[in-house]
Amino acid sequence: MITTKNFLFAAILSAICLPSCFAQAKTAHPATAPDPDRLGQTCTQILKMSSSEWISYSVDKTGMPADKPGATLHAIASYGKCYEERTNHLAAALGKSGKGPLMGANGNFRDFQKALDDFNLKAFAGTKTAEDSQKAAYVHLYEKQFRYQFYQSYSQKEFLTRPLTPDELDEMTKAKNRFGEVLGILPEESLHAVHAAFRQIFDAAPVANLTKVEIYRYAIFVLAPSKDKPFSPPPF
Repeated sequence: MITTKNFLFAAILSAICLPSCFAQAKTAHPATAPDPDRLGQTCTQILKMSSSEWISYSVDKTGMPADKPGATLHAIASYGKCYEERTNHLAAALGKSGKGPLMGANGNFRDFQKALDDFNLKAFAGTKTAEDSQKAAYVHLYEKQFRYQFYQSYSQKEFLTRPLTPDELDEMTKAKNRFGEVLGILPEESLHAVHAAFRQIFDAAPVANLTKVEIYRYAIFVLAPSKDKPFSPPPF
């Protein structure tokens, strides 16, 4: 039988404990609000679409006119966030398994990224591409593929280090030729600086064969006039 004294003691203990217990529970399991930019989709679902499919889906769902300034940029940005999130998950998984890049490799990749940024800066100036343009947004999305491939090279070594197939070698030759064409369009005062910046991308760090092909496609996209037929479809 509970005495009055014991009942009062239990009530006081509950009054002290309950607020802190609820606070701990709330802290331990914080509610994560869904990202409104994803329109109810997960990043896994979004990345199953191509970037162009996601842009069409996003514009349709938000009811924004496709030609409205910012509509496409907003969709590209949300796609890029998911792309980065996937790369971060891969990097974390490799880190936990001990199979990720060591300090030297990470340093090399930072040098590679700096070389890409320098190429972009000079290429944008040479082609008069505005940093806030749709093309610039796609260029920065292209850059994200290189970080993803960097970590892929540690999880799929055979895939990225294998020799190029005859078809891929043919594609590399075509890409080099097309790169020379779009480089030659630049005004004389920009051409040499852009070419030097492009060569520095390869000198900054070791690059897998498949990534070399992607670098040429990327550079062609940066330099080619928007009115030209795309050399290759986006890799995302």
